[in-house]
Amino acid sequence: MSKLATEMLKGTLEGIVLATLSGRPAYGYEITAWLREQGFTDIAEGTIYALLVRVEKRGLVDVEKVPSEKGPPRKVYSLNAQGRKYLEEFWRTWGFLTERLEQLREGGK
Repeated sequence: MSKLATEMLKGTLEGIVLATLSGRPAYGYEITAWLREQGFTDIAEGTIYALLVRVEKRGLVDVEKVPSEKGPPRKVYSLNAQGRKYLEEFWRTWGFLTERLEQLREGGK
């Protein structure tokens, strides 16, 4: 991934992870693996875990500890009502930005 793509991803990764959780609850490694399957191959697991801690502290997700076959229980994250509201705002903002960027690309029409 180019440096520019990495920088742009930083600004949108929170919304991407919340969108992932809107489909179903998941734990950190599942989210990382799914994002890598979608082409985000340079995403580090640590980046996702740090982001999950932040969204948990902000009250955007609910967390359930689920027993694991190996090691400590896993934290399974699910999007709650506040997270869904935030995700709706993310998509509205994304739509606004993409429209404006398209206008710029087309010469400011």
